Amino acid sequence: MSFRLQPPPPARPNRCQIFGPGSRPALFEKMAASAADVINLDLEDAVAPDDKDAARANIIAATHEVDWGTKVLSVRINGLDTPWWYRDVVDLLEQAGPRLDQIMIPKVGCAADIYAVDALVTAIEAAKGREKRINFEVIIESAAGIAHVTEIAAASPRLVAMSLGAADFAASMGMATTGIGGTQENYYMLHEGARHWSDPWHWAQAAIVAACRTHGVLPVDGPFGDFSDDEGFRAQARRSATLGMVGKWAIHPKQVALANEVFTPSEAAVTEAREILEAMEAAKARGEGAAVYKGRLVDIASIKQAEVIVRQAEMIAG
Repeated sequence: MSFRLQPPPPARPNRCQIFGPGSRPALFEKMAASAADVINLDLEDAVAPDDKDAARANIIAATHEVDWGTKVLSVRINGLDTPWWYRDVVDLLEQAGPRLDQIMIPKVGCAADIYAVDALVTAIEAAKGREKRINFEVIIESAAGIAHVTEIAAASPRLVAMSLGAADFAASMGMATTGIGGTQENYYMLHEGARHWSDPWHWAQAAIVAACRTHGVLPVDGPFGDFSDDEGFRAQARRSATLGMVGKWAIHPKQVALANEVFTPSEAAVTEAREILEAMEAAKARGEGAAVYKGRLVDIASIKQAEVIVRQAEMIAG
């Protein structure tokens, strides 16, 4: 391993992020009472142009009036190519209560996009004497974003999470699909006349995970559009978790439980991880660098893998 060690990501649960439009404040209390770890109040895609100002005012009021418990409270601002984003940032930072934790920046294409928002946020925090530093999360939704994903992950110490926005990403890439995540009908291989479907999002997710893990950022899977397909959601979430992502978006309340189910280590997985750590401790006491656990070799690398699972379980329990 390089002598420049990977910084650890933020130690917080991020299994599920539930989204709700700022134009529908009646949903806020329900979102606060949900089992999601992160609340994303939306000013972007889910809000019509004529409703932007009212949605912004609704969200600002909610930072003062709604009890968000221990959840991470984040607001998705409008894209930097729109006339609304600067007012989103200014009004939120000048008027929102201290309960606001994050700003989500959509459609990030390069590190300079993060720099622009960071400069504005930093100036307002200083001017207003805000004591809690606002964090950033970003969405990779374009060919430029995935091409510059590593520099984006390193763009600001405020950056704590990064997601893949499948729909806009597919459009930017010119992908022949209208699906949002999941298996795509025409993305398959033929073997002896049988179709085998693969994952068209896999490479982009892997690139995001690598960039995030290099720079201490939480990699998160984005939306799964067909909220009537529980098994399809589970399948994509499990692939994402296997790749190293820590959670997934919920665009419907029913998806919250599904995401938490997948991204919470099972009791069996935690037990096995603890047993691997115990086996390696016993090997260490014998002066050995490896051990046999249930018929397979475990070594120093196995310790690191097991520690990830145990830490995640303890963090969620805590």
